[in-house]
Amino acid sequence: MRSAPPLLTERLLLRSLILEDAADIQRLAGDRDIAVTLTNMPHPYEDGMAERWIRSCSERFEKDEALNFAITLRTDKNLIGGIALRLDQDNENGEIGYWIGKPYWNRGYCTEAAKAVVAYSFEVLKLNRVHAKHFKHNIASGRVLKKIGMRYEGCFRQHIKKWDNFEDLMGYGMLKTDYNSLAPISC
Repeated sequence: MRSAPPLLTERLLLRSLILEDAADIQRLAGDRDIAVTLTNMPHPYEDGMAERWIRSCSERFEKDEALNFAITLRTDKNLIGGIALRLDQDNENGEIGYWIGKPYWNRGYCTEAAKAVVAYSFEVLKLNRVHAKHFKHNIASGRVLKKIGMRYEGCFRQHIKKWDNFEDLMGYGMLKTDYNSLAPISC
């Protein structure tokens, strides 16, 4: 089975998900404060869900549909979150999605991981565009997207129904030309 290439940053190792990550994923992603910020995160996060999700990530990678990385600390290899790049090969673009476990919030880990995935998207995969969306109420996610150089592109009003509420999504994007004009990104 193929796996996503590891990406190294100053403090992080982004690597393929493995079944041994399931308990950490269930514990961290199962926090309601995480689930409320993500369009597809279930809550409660029940037994077996993490294993099924990890297997589905592997299947999507095999079909060149997505790369899903475990975000781990380089020092102790502890899993602290996840980041994905969903690919649209026909249009040479990808959509980034991410989450960081609550004990690791406000330390810049998400920005660091997102910079690495954006660099990989443009430099290795040769994509033309990378984009992302976040719930309007998830201001921290918007800050991450701005810090990595994405531009605000608009609001998708009441675009997602999450837990019986219609939620606005804020859209951001970056073109290869935007990326090339940025100062070098150091991770």
